[in-house]
Amino acid sequence: QVQLVESGGGSVQAGGSLRLSCAASVYTRYMGWFRQAPGKEREGVAYIGAFDITLYTYSAKGRFTISKDNAGNTLSLQMNSLQPEDTAVYYCAAGCSLRSDHPPAPYECVYWGQGTQVTVSS
Repeated sequence: QVQLVESGGGSVQAGGSLRLSCAASVYTRYMGWFRQAPGKEREGVAYIGAFDITLYTYSAKGRFTISKDNAGNTLSLQMNSLQPEDTAVYYCAAGCSLRSDHPPAPYECVYWGQGTQVTVSS
């Protein structure tokens, strides 16, 4: 069983930045960030897989950076140039499928954190 605890959410104005962190109870290889806006389905944002390959969805590419510490226990998401449409609850996930093309779908990940709210105002 992997326990995940996110932190770093908050409120910023459009154009601002936030850094999310996710502490895992044990080392995990394939991890990702997802988000869910009110009334919408949960969607992938970024993923880190084999050999630390990083994958991003179109909306995140060029603005967000996913990284993991050397121990493999802490996952981060640096979010720059935030826009109101980035407002959502952000979730850390682990035990995800191995992917090399695009971030996994939510059903491809086993373990989930409780989520952290990100609110971007215009």
